[in-house]
Amino acid sequence: MTLADASNTLTNIGGTTSLTVVLGAFFADSYIGRFWSNVAGSIFYQLGMLGLVLSAVVPSLRPLPCAAAPDPDACRRPSGGQLAVVYVSMLCMCLGTGGIRPSVVAFGADQFDQQGAEAWANRKRRYFNVYFFTMGSASLLALTLVVYIQDNVGWGWGFGIPAISMFVSIVVFVVAYPLYVRARPGGSPFTRLAQVLAAAFRKRNAAVPEDTGLLYQDKELDALISTKGRLLHTDKLRFLDRAAIVTPGDVSDSGRPKLWRLSTVHRVEELKSIARLLPIWSAGIILATAGSHNGSFTIMQARTMERHITRSLEIPPATLSIFTTGTTLVSIILYDRAFVPLARRATGLPSGVTYFHRMGIGLAIAVFGVAAAALVETRRRATAAEHGLLDTPKAVVPMSVFWLAPQYAIHGVADAFASVGQMEFLYDQSPESMRSTAVALFWLCGSFGSYLSTVLVTVVQRATWGRGDWLQDNINRGRIDNYYWLITFIMVLNLGHYLCCFYFYTLKPLEVAEEHGDRDKESGDLPSPQKSGAGMA
Repeated sequence: MTLADASNTLTNIGGTTSLTVVLGAFFADSYIGRFWSNVAGSIFYQLGMLGLVLSAVVPSLRPLPCAAAPDPDACRRPSGGQLAVVYVSMLCMCLGTGGIRPSVVAFGADQFDQQGAEAWANRKRRYFNVYFFTMGSASLLALTLVVYIQDNVGWGWGFGIPAISMFVSIVVFVVAYPLYVRARPGGSPFTRLAQVLAAAFRKRNAAVPEDTGLLYQDKELDALISTKGRLLHTDKLRFLDRAAIVTPGDVSDSGRPKLWRLSTVHRVEELKSIARLLPIWSAGIILATAGSHNGSFTIMQARTMERHITRSLEIPPATLSIFTTGTTLVSIILYDRAFVPLARRATGLPSGVTYFHRMGIGLAIAVFGVAAAALVETRRRATAAEHGLLDTPKAVVPMSVFWLAPQYAIHGVADAFASVGQMEFLYDQSPESMRSTAVALFWLCGSFGSYLSTVLVTVVQRATWGRGDWLQDNINRGRIDNYYWLITFIMVLNLGHYLCCFYFYTLKPLEVAEEHGDRDKESGDLPSPQKSGAGMA
């Protein structure tokens, strides 16, 4: 494909994947459960991988090599049928990602919900660390071994080895079926949220009683969606409590509530839980925006810098992302082995710090990562000016590419804190019946962050057009460092936004089911007061 066609294809695939993640979370929470969502997603992904293997090894499914093509342009213009194989394969992988990505994390964490208080607090926290460590290790393996096989052995083996690995993983996962804790799907959570909104709007003029005991409760109705315990009433967003006010006509002759007119307190609190976590969730979007430049502007910078390790060995610009992956892996290990024990002695919490603290630390570290990027670009432009290279953008500036490594590394440390903490926060504070959906929100952060980055770049281009363009093809004359300082300023505002949301956040109050005891209170992962700010204090 041409560069533009290839870029657009990848962008479209990324956007489609973001949509299928939401779709997969919906089916997992509503109808088929997280186990079967993982199985279905894995099968779709396996089919997509097999399609890519076939496109690589069957001569008729790929264009002729350039040297063998009768027309020089034919080597980069596949036929419609050849493109169809690739597109269908990628569509299957998108559907597979949609089934796996929101379900596998929540399904793994579900396995710890049936254990005692100490195991629930410690092992589940470590599970999220292990999950991100595994993802980082897989990315590192892909960037090194798999890419080497693709470039030096062949694309057939380059796609075939991951396809074989995927098949083995499906077999292992399904064989262990009898060992799993499998949460039952509780029906469409989106329908329940819509019912609460409809009931609250219908009764918008009703007065909310001071005695919350008068609000509608129905343990039997909520049993399927609150197996770990029902949500208790909170004083925030009280206008939604109108949905639980009993008025004439809300209950049928058989005694069953008309759910589009009357909701239980638990269902009202489900909607409140989602509404409360969204402001904190939104802080992750800016974090993703800050990291997005590592795949664009930083690559452009790297192409102008000295990349030789030896006379014959040169670092590809995209390989610099290894510094992010590597520091993320190291940081996760050090977090569990060194940081948590020290924090435990300082705070007295069994977990050392809560996921609120972890997210805040990560967001603060990310500010320094973007600031470092700005400082390095200022130094690179100054070096180009010293050697008279401002008007020769393709020339190599006598400055090592390893100057870019710190910003990648700092972003990796920030991810180890903020991303892992955010995933744990979304899982823990979301309603029990919506945990796959909550995990899907995590992945949407990256998508929204990329879109926001596109908006910012467009705005900056238009604002600086003809006045010392910040973002121009000749980056030696541009001012990418000013763009980085703008992102740094936005990151500082984002950190302040997060701290305000954190201080006023109300923890999800749970009426713990009898068979689980006082697990939440004993775990020590979260402070017992409803205000999360008490934990920081």
